[in-house]
Amino acid sequence: MTAAGGRTLKVPGGLPTDVSDPNDDWDPTGGDPTDDDFDAPTITCQRCDQHWDLSKEFDELGVGNHAIEQFALDHKRHTGHFPDDVRTWRAACRNCPETAERLASDAATRWAETHARHTRHEVEIRHARSDETTVVTDESE
Repeated sequence: MTAAGGRTLKVPGGLPTDVSDPNDDWDPTGGDPTDDDFDAPTITCQRCDQHWDLSKEFDELGVGNHAIEQFALDHKRHTGHFPDDVRTWRAACRNCPETAERLASDAATRWAETHARHTRHEVEIRHARSDETTVVTDESE
């Protein structure tokens, strides 16, 4: 899979653009991760000039289908950026400098709704899969 900027992510069976889409039935293992023919996904990061096999996440940590999401979050926490091909949902307040970046659309929407409710500010959500945006406002107005 190649994204903007030539970034690649090699995952058996393909990777959904929004790695935590709850409506996606994608199973990176194609079955039981203990199968002998199982090839764990490989995550790449051009900025770090490295790639990682996620076998440990499947075999030892037991995170299963959430291995890619968990690795992406860990990578961001330790390096300040996400690995290649991980697209995030970004919420930005139109009135103040507050922003949030989330892997799942519902998490970005929850942050935007909470911020709008407490501040009465409009928040713009930029979608991970397209240039489409959604504006969230305080519903109590």
